[in-house]
Amino acid sequence: MKYEQLFDGKPLPVLGLGTWNIGGGMVADRSMDEEYVQVIRSAIQMGYRLIDTAQMYGDGHTEELVGRAIKIFRREDIFITTKVWSSNLRSKSVVKNIEMSLKRLGTDYVDLYLIHWPNPAIPLEDTYKAFNDLVKNRTVHYVGVSNFNIKQLAHAQKLSDVPIATNQVEYNVLRREPERNGVLKYCQKHRIILTAYEPFGKGAVLRNTDLRRIAEKFGTTSAQLAIYWLIRKSKVITIPKSSNIDHLRENMETLDKNFGDSCLENLNRLEHV
Repeated sequence: MKYEQLFDGKPLPVLGLGTWNIGGGMVADRSMDEEYVQVIRSAIQMGYRLIDTAQMYGDGHTEELVGRAIKIFRREDIFITTKVWSSNLRSKSVVKNIEMSLKRLGTDYVDLYLIHWPNPAIPLEDTYKAFNDLVKNRTVHYVGVSNFNIKQLAHAQKLSDVPIATNQVEYNVLRREPERNGVLKYCQKHRIILTAYEPFGKGAVLRNTDLRRIAEKFGTTSAQLAIYWLIRKSKVITIPKSSNIDHLRENMETLDKNFGDSCLENLNRLEHV
């Protein structure tokens, strides 16, 4: 595994396992529970150490599946990120929801806890009363945000007793909003890891004919190039979701690849093709 470093030097894998739609979308789907538990376990066995989930995924059921999957491993070997939903950002609600997440995950702490989406109707000051307490009592080891712009991110930094560990945003070789709006540069400057979700753009990246042409030229796959383009950037990690063992292995094998500067130049021009 390759790593980026959190603000305190702790290594964070550049490649994690996203779990959206494992166990349901906005509501629970229990029809494939056993298969999904095995998929998560297989991912850990092949080297995945970062698992990203959220209370909203499957209405909490995804956290339950993650909890079942990690039982057979040493807890300290797994870095778990989960998120509190935007309607639950009042201080008392944050505390209530982390307790429910911990119960579903079967653990007494979460490595990284994120605000899933900003909510202008709930002051961040109220949210961070709870977040700061959770860090103090070690219920949460690191805190971060998701889908925050620069102004929101700077506000969170001022309110947090500890540095913001990550801002999780949509970012891929075809969708480069974090570059245009300055979020990527801001994160790099402030030693905040940018976690790129949707690295495959809900499949649009993998279907792109120009990316396929580049992949063929360099003897690889579109998925590996999409991951490679992201993790070669400073302070960027990514969390592709897959429930296919072969795809999980293909994604992991990207870490051993070096396609060179010429490949990156081709990929950098992709958005403008």
